[in-house]
Order: sequence, then C-alpha cells, then structure tokens
Amino acid sequence: MPETVMSILVGVGLAAACGFRVFVPLLALSIASSTGHIPLSNDFAWVATTPALVAFAIATVLEVGAYYVPWLDHALDTIATPAAVFAGVIATAAVVPDLEPVLRWSLAVVAGGGAAGVVQGATVLTRLKSGATTAGIGNPVVASAELVGATVTSILAIVVPLLALVAVLSMLAIVFAVTRRLLFGRPRATRAKR
Repeated sequence: MPETVMSILVGVGLAAACGFRVFVPLLALSIASSTGHIPLSNDFAWVATTPALVAFAIATVLEVGAYYVPWLDHALDTIATPAAVFAGVIATAAVVPDLEPVLRWSLAVVAGGGAAGVVQGATVLTRLKSGATTAGIGNPVVASAELVGATVTSILAIVVPLLALVAVLSMLAIVFAVTRRLLFGRPRATRAKR
C-alpha cells in the first residue's frame, strides 16, 4: 500500500506541475522512467522510449520559448488549459500501475486533472492581471516563475513526493492570495467598534 500512495503522490505532483507548463513534467517523467527511477504502468511504457524523450524535449523548448512572446503567451493559454488537464491525467495514470483500471483512471481524472486544472487556472488569472496592469511587460517575469514552478515541482514529485505535495499546496495558497489581491484589491480594514 505505501508504494501505491507514493505513486499517487508522484502522479499528483507531476500533474500539478503540468498546470505551470504542460511539457516540463512530461519531460521529467520521461527522463526519470527511462533511467529506471520511476516505474510506469505497462500501457505507458512508451514514455520511457528515446523518441518520446526527444519529442518531450522539443515540445518543452518550444513551449517555454513561446511563453516569452507577449502576444503569443495569451493565445497559448487558450489551448494550454485543456492540454494541462490532459497532461495531468496522463502523468497520474502513467505512474499508478497497481490499481484497477477504473480506479486508476478515476483517480487520474479527478486528482491529476484537477490538480493541473487548478494550477493552470491560477496561472492564467495571474497572466491576465499582469498583462492588464503592465501592458504585457511583466509577463516574462510570470513566465519565468511558472517555469521555475514546473521544474521544481516536477523534481520534487519524483525525488520527494510528499514534499512536492506540500510545495504545491503552499504555491497554490500564495498564487491564490496574490491573484485575489490583484483582482479584488486589498481587503478593507473593518472599522473599530465604539
């Protein structure tokens, strides 16, 4: 049972990282599985192949570069949101081999897709606010933060899955607090009662 729990934590951590960048966690999963650090379920053995590794590396470079182009980053968000959810489902299903298929895919859709969707939604809101308040000039800073988030979360998910979960929850709390402040401003101080 502990191995199953650890594989679920790895999958959800990688899925959350997909919310920052779609291909960074898939590249990390491909590297980790091809070097024998992460076992994959049989139907996802292709993730550890050299062609998959090359494809994920090329896709990662293209995705990361595209987010530094001011008008292209917003256009990418329209397709990145469903792609992130899909990648989160795939990453979770790939690393949870010991469950019945119905349970594995339900977990992948709900936990993996959900984690990726929540993180992606927060990053979209942050990018929108950054674009509106800085006319797109601040978006490279947001893109860099997202890249760091995807990389760190992917590595933690593979090396220390429980810490990855804590990091993801902490990052989400920070992103939601910042996004709330950007969207709604500072909360008004309540007046002292007389």
